[in-house]
Formats: sequence, structure tokens, C-alpha cells
Amino acid sequence: MKQVVLKLNLHDDKCKTKAMKIASGLSGVDSVSIDKDQKLTLTGDIDPVEAASKLRKLCRTEIVSVGPAKEPEKKKEEPKKEEPKKDPPKEPIPYPYTVLYHSPTPAYYPPVPDCYTYGKSVEEDPAACVIC
Repeated sequence: MKQVVLKLNLHDDKCKTKAMKIASGLSGVDSVSIDKDQKLTLTGDIDPVEAASKLRKLCRTEIVSVGPAKEPEKKKEEPKKEEPKKDPPKEPIPYPYTVLYHSPTPAYYPPVPDCYTYGKSVEEDPAACVIC
């Protein structure tokens, strides 16, 4: 497990989102986080040079540090308190009546005029305008 810290030159939230998407798509990445200082931290079995070269296509990228991942500190186990037993969840009671849904009535659409199959002459249409 490695922890790679990269410094990015992000100028807006859209670039930040794209950087997170590119970084999470790399093979071997377990976790991704960005600080307020625009430092991207990648944890997992990854190649830092490959990660930097992929992110350089988006914005200016520098490798700050590469090292072993910090393992979370193990907390001392405290004796567990016995929790009061909860009642098992009850199954919902079915409604005694059958609910019938009617399909909505089909919408009425007027027929589309068929003006391409036949032609009208100016003599047949009194509202037509003829410019000679």
C-alpha cells in the first residue's frame, strides 16, 4: 500500500470533480481525497508516475510525496454493553380490499393532414394567393 500526494493546480469545482473522477478510475486506487490546499491524496497499490501523467492532461500536477500508507490506529477494545433486545420488525398488514387500477383513456390526437400526397391548384383554393 502506498500513499501518493499530488499538488494540483485546480481553478474551479468542475476541474476538481474531473480530477477526482480520473484519480478514482486508476487501477489499484483504494481511496481519493482532496485538501483545501489542492493536494490530492491517493491510497492503494498505484504507480505515482502513471497517476501524475493521467492528471497532467487535465491540469498542472506535481508529485509532492510517495510513501507507505498510514494504517489507522487500533483503538483499545472496550467491553461491549449488552443492548436491550429489540422486537423483530412486524410485517405490514395487507389491505383487505383489492385495489383496481384502470388504465387511462387513450389521448385523442386529430389526424395529421396529408398535404404531401396530393397537390391543390390555386383554382381549387379560393384563399390562395398567386403572384404572377
